[in-house]
Amino acid sequence: MGKPTGFIEFTRELPTKKPVAERLKNYNEFVNRFSEKELTNQASRCMNCGVPFCHSNNGCPLGNVIPEFNDAVYRKSWKEAYDILTSTNNFPEFTGRICPAPCESACVLGINQPPVTIEEIEKHIIEIAFEKGFVQPRKPNLQTGKKVAVVGAGPAGLAAAAQLNYAGHSVTVFERDDVPGGLLRYGIPDFKLEKWVIDRRIDIMQQEGIEFKCNANVGVNVSINDLLREYNAIVLSGGSTKPRDLPIPGRNLKGVYFAMQFLKQQNKRNAKKDPLANPNIESNILPEEILATGKNVVVIGGGDTGSDCVGTSNRHGAITVTQFELMPKPPGARTEFMPWPTYPMVLKTSSSHDEGCERYWAIATKAFMGDDKGNLKALKIVDLEWKYSDDQRPSRFEEVPGSEREIPCELALLAMGFVHPQHEGMLNELDIEYDERGNVKAAERSYQTNISKIFTAGDMRRGQSLVVWAISEGRECARKVDEFLMGSSLLETKDASLVSLAVD
Repeated sequence: MGKPTGFIEFTRELPTKKPVAERLKNYNEFVNRFSEKELTNQASRCMNCGVPFCHSNNGCPLGNVIPEFNDAVYRKSWKEAYDILTSTNNFPEFTGRICPAPCESACVLGINQPPVTIEEIEKHIIEIAFEKGFVQPRKPNLQTGKKVAVVGAGPAGLAAAAQLNYAGHSVTVFERDDVPGGLLRYGIPDFKLEKWVIDRRIDIMQQEGIEFKCNANVGVNVSINDLLREYNAIVLSGGSTKPRDLPIPGRNLKGVYFAMQFLKQQNKRNAKKDPLANPNIESNILPEEILATGKNVVVIGGGDTGSDCVGTSNRHGAITVTQFELMPKPPGARTEFMPWPTYPMVLKTSSSHDEGCERYWAIATKAFMGDDKGNLKALKIVDLEWKYSDDQRPSRFEEVPGSEREIPCELALLAMGFVHPQHEGMLNELDIEYDERGNVKAAERSYQTNISKIFTAGDMRRGQSLVVWAISEGRECARKVDEFLMGSSLLETKDASLVSLAVD
């Protein structure tokens, strides 16, 4: 602990943001950096809490050793902070920008004060490390002669590839899009994660010896049998890409789209690419561009993806932006049914909401209404009354009589999450087993599928989740692949890294 009285002297502060009017003119990141004094003040708030729940099972899925890197930041020992952070996290430049920070929800200081600004400190550590030249390619000292194919270049696949490469295996990553990154690349808007951040990391991974093959859709233009024959192990990390649909009247009207169709097109425009080119993901094959300009936009779904649609629609110049959520409005703070250090299901207001959005809860969309040319013109909606169980969780709902009405809407974006990975093509051809939710079946401690040399990690295995979970799964899966190939592994597990740092 850097300063015993830090949590008493300083309150939680976040970096300033560029004004809304300024940031709506572009797709750049708009969160400013802390000054050195502000950064050390925030790091000093980390307490000598005895049991740091921030990196327990209730906190960081990666097991980031948070009190230690906070102490190093307070002492301005940047190399030490960088070494501690990257001992458990391959890509802190990603998690420091887009992670919802379950570590902060589990912060002991958060019991009776605002928690430590862990996510921002993490981002500052890695950016300072890049500026000071600490981030250099790590090439393995020995080569095992084993070859591993990683299918999918999202955060889980990238983490698995990095770890397997450190173990000395020859790693090739196959990505069906034109560039690596997965949803980091074509799902997360640039104003939350500019893509040079991904390119910077991919360049380092290539220097470390990892090979990337893009426009490589396994099961379509890359033979599955070739992979099975040429590689000693395969990691499937293609994500959960099948979006949840809303099969109500009018679903086929022009103007109703999945959120990722909308977001991917804009990210391609930002990269100066044709937004309709290279539609390797089946759900993204569209004959026309999707633009919110001059339209009444309704985003159906209240999560992070819905928030991203709100921010993008405002930058397009939508007339109005409205967001619906089927569930009731969450409380503004923890209740007795959300005890610390569990992750609280409380109301979240994102920077995109601050930029302009009407939000409504307990709303069901009953039909999409169109004009005589097949274009969306309105939504038929109804209010819901939720009934609660004994633990105050919403359990069932009834429509409120007389509340049905129509609202104008020329663009409806479905942001209701993802149900499972795409089964058609690679997975079905492999005859991979699925679990009861349609994800690739593999135990958490083995990550091994019903085909012995094929492993899986990330959203493809666990279902739609957080980027920090994807990185954690990729790292843990890599260790199991290494054990499969070599009989044992020197790659650290999450728990082992905590022990070794404690001993050091």
